[in-house]
Amino acid sequence: VLVALVIAVPLSWYLMNHWLQNFAYRIGISWWIFALAGVLAVLIAFVTVSFQSIRAALVNPVESLRSE
Repeated sequence: VLVALVIAVPLSWYLMNHWLQNFAYRIGISWWIFALAGVLAVLIAFVTVSFQSIRAALVNPVESLRSE
């Protein structure tokens, strides 16, 4: 997720600035928008991986071996 952020943030900032230059009334792009998006992406990834890891750790190994 962090590698994707390092690649996507500069690219998206450049593309958004280029696109917004075509408008007469232009808004500024703040750094905190990208920081918030990055924090949310990392948080979602962490919660997802943690949930799957905890669920796998709590499964009885006998049940897993029995189903194979």
